[in-house]
Amino acid sequence: MADTSDFRNGFTLIWQDDVWQIVDFLHVKPGKGGAFVRTKLKNVRDGRVVDNTFRAGEKVDEIRVERRPHQFLYEDELGLHFMNTETYEQFSLPPEQVDNKEYIKEGGIVDILFWAGKEEPLNTKVPSSVDLEVAQTDPGLRGDTATGATKPATLESGATVQVPLFIEEGDVIRVNTESGEYVTRVSSN
Repeated sequence: MADTSDFRNGFTLIWQDDVWQIVDFLHVKPGKGGAFVRTKLKNVRDGRVVDNTFRAGEKVDEIRVERRPHQFLYEDELGLHFMNTETYEQFSLPPEQVDNKEYIKEGGIVDILFWAGKEEPLNTKVPSSVDLEVAQTDPGLRGDTATGATKPATLESGATVQVPLFIEEGDVIRVNTESGEYVTRVSSN
């Protein structure tokens, strides 16, 4: 058992019969009345974010979680299939438990968050930036060099991002998975 003085960003707890992670928190000591802790909680299984207030000193059940690297194998009607890169153990996760799945390509590495006590996979964490090949994009028009002009490009993983006009099919680009924005061209075809 832990209490509100143990709260920190990333703290994982059981609340309302589900697994939640603290995204943000603030200890508040008003002039009148008891202290409390305002939190923003993210449901680890489905990604919902809610605000909740805990009384100062309130007890909560903390759970231990571990991040383990896994390789994405493929997706089918059963979900997304992953393999542990150390033990070669395979399992699948439903699509709603996989964050930013549009940036994962077959063979790509993602970290999976496990509930350590139960060995239950909870959620995935895609790297903050990934390198993907441009599968389809319209050619840029010669002479069209307006500052900041962009065009849509479909990547090998199926995601669509806005890229500068000089990017062509076959180029490998780096994409920020948190914002979904083009970062830089890694290599050209």
